[in-house]
Amino acid sequence: MNEIDSFLNRKAINIDISFRCPLECPRCARQTLYRNLNKKVPGKDMTLDEIDKLSNHFNLINFSGQLSDPVQHPQFPKILEMLYKKKVSCDVRNAASSKSLEYYIKCFRANPNARWTFGIDGLPEESCLYRINQDGVKLFNIMCESKKYLNTTPTWQYILFSYNEKSLTLAKELAIKNNLKFMLIHSERWQGKDDPYRPKSL
Repeated sequence: MNEIDSFLNRKAINIDISFRCPLECPRCARQTLYRNLNKKVPGKDMTLDEIDKLSNHFNLINFSGQLSDPVQHPQFPKILEMLYKKKVSCDVRNAASSKSLEYYIKCFRANPNARWTFGIDGLPEESCLYRINQDGVKLFNIMCESKKYLNTTPTWQYILFSYNEKSLTLAKELAIKNNLKFMLIHSERWQGKDDPYRPKSL
């Protein structure tokens, strides 16, 4: 099967496996639809059995973190290991930084075939201006460390904001220096033209 056939015949699913995330990103639905309105963020931790059943029907699982961060699931290393043993592909999108380096290494070792994307919006030291509660320097170092364990180069995801648009060139140079993939994202979650997070270049 060639690459085109493989793409067209894929069976993929994008899921939140938890309700947990320590970040307070202002434009995230966790904030705008729930926490800003004093509502509890809905959901639960999916069980290993539930994920096992899903993996019987899909050959690609994307842990995207629309309302949560997948790394915050209490059994995430076991989930990754399960998918690795079943040869089910997975993508992990992570922005929370509260877990230890040792925990991340456990995740990387559990599934070296997993493809990781780290959300660090700006230079590592300024990402917390949007990713409230994120330690961007710590997460950047974890991203670099992951190359020792993963079979695919990790991706640095960089959402363009007003505070980081002038840092873009330096960030790209930093990505090249550390042999990282770099993905620039242009958001549409602005609250009008006067949104303070909206890039001035738009």
